[in-house]
Amino acid sequence: MERRAIGAAGLEVGAVGLGCMPMSWGYSGSQQRGDRSLRTVHSALDAGSTLLDTADMFGPFTNELLLGRVLKERRTDAFVSTKVGLLVGDQHIVANGRPGYVRRACDASLRRLQTDVIDLYQLHRADPEVPVEETWGAMAELVRAGKVRALGMCAVGARASRRSGGHLHEGTIRQLERMQQVFPVSAVQAELSVWSPEALERLLPWCETRGVGFLAAMPLGNGFLTGTLTPGQGFEPDDVRARHPRFTAEMMAANQPVVAGLRRIAARHGAGATPARVALAWVLGQGRHVVPVPGTKRPQWAVENAGAGELKLTAYDLAEIAGLPAARGSWD
Repeated sequence: MERRAIGAAGLEVGAVGLGCMPMSWGYSGSQQRGDRSLRTVHSALDAGSTLLDTADMFGPFTNELLLGRVLKERRTDAFVSTKVGLLVGDQHIVANGRPGYVRRACDASLRRLQTDVIDLYQLHRADPEVPVEETWGAMAELVRAGKVRALGMCAVGARASRRSGGHLHEGTIRQLERMQQVFPVSAVQAELSVWSPEALERLLPWCETRGVGFLAAMPLGNGFLTGTLTPGQGFEPDDVRARHPRFTAEMMAANQPVVAGLRRIAARHGAGATPARVALAWVLGQGRHVVPVPGTKRPQWAVENAGAGELKLTAYDLAEIAGLPAARGSWD
């Protein structure tokens, strides 16, 4: 797949990025090992995954510190994306979009990442107590100050939208329209995968018509689409999947036909093709501005993911994926 850069920061599309969150937050704490995580980041860069995606809340802070150890040696090899706007407390997460906090948080991220500029600074979540224009204006000041190259926005998750009863990305698009009046949005990050294609309806078209990059979060369905998870296997208490409505034993069993379809397609492509690469190739094929950002904490998976662009799905493959049953969750 051809690679090219878009946006003010030169976001490279046609490639697979690396989501760094699992290395220090959200997934099986007993499996988070610093030395292995460092090898994973180096392996991803060696394999051609230039985008490294993190956030100050991951850890909190330890994820940026880990990346800083790599960037100290290989800053020119990486496109650095981090986020601001969420604070992790004792058993809760709160938004903070106050301009003063945004400025301080950026300086702290720069120190942890051991760099003098962040390529893409994303608003993790808008603060309901602060007009988004004020938060975005403070972030725009960071661009003018040379601390940040471009700005992005993370979309509200599926469960929040389902609870509100609105269209999945209706609130995010309204926010984006307001933010565009203050300073250009260079990228939007939202979930997009074979079992969560909702962004294709409105959010991705919004990005494409405006030349905005789209970072596809969770393109492997939190690991489910890799085919390496077993229904009823259980998750550690600190693992986000322990509370996710699609990761109950019942729902994991019900969604096995999705994985089986990816396996069939991978088998047709021979050696080197895996369900994960099929799932990522599908995401890459959804638009010229799309960059999948799968998370992993193991070097071998980072290398496997980086090679997904080499897999060319046929029209028959795409038709089979389109015909797979819709994913189910305990909210259905």
